[in-house]
Amino acid sequence: MPTIIDYGMGNIGSIKNMFLKLGAGQVTVTSNPEEILGSDKIVLPGVGNFKKGVDNIDKLNLRSALNCAVLEKRVPVLGICLGMQLMALGSEEGPGNGLGWFDARVVPLSDSINTNLKIPHMGWNIIKLKRYSKLFDGLKVGARFYHVHAYHLLSEDPSDVVCHTHYGIDIVTGIEKENIFGVQFHPEKSHMFGMILLKNFLSL
Repeated sequence: MPTIIDYGMGNIGSIKNMFLKLGAGQVTVTSNPEEILGSDKIVLPGVGNFKKGVDNIDKLNLRSALNCAVLEKRVPVLGICLGMQLMALGSEEGPGNGLGWFDARVVPLSDSINTNLKIPHMGWNIIKLKRYSKLFDGLKVGARFYHVHAYHLLSEDPSDVVCHTHYGIDIVTGIEKENIFGVQFHPEKSHMFGMILLKNFLSL
């Protein structure tokens, strides 16, 4: 049974509906630390500003519960879009410490790509897998996902990177370390490809 973290930012309804469509049965949406600690799978969604995201997590006293569930109890967690970025150490989008689950930082796309390309990066893009991941199992060459973002993640550990997509540069769009997974794109808006990925997450 997946638990979606409600910290005031994210496409919670779309994610919940997709899980229900996949037969998840019951989907919990919560900002209660005790419910987070009792979860067997966690989704950290997110759309918007990094600083506001970490501020909301801290105001709701969710950081310690998330760290306990993910780092100590080893509960599988999936960060989506901003949710993935929040797993980094920090972001140039604003002050505030990320969750720090990955040795990575988040930087503006405008500093990295040709200015002729539109920012935010918005639309469907093919991903290129760099290594095997249970989360991406069954996704063949040509799998594409819906992206909307103006910042991107730079990983200091190449072994954490699962896949990237090309938009002027190779952008990290999938990361994984043990029970921790993150995707820059929106699987809940990516039709059959997103359904495969989220079904894989349910089966972890």
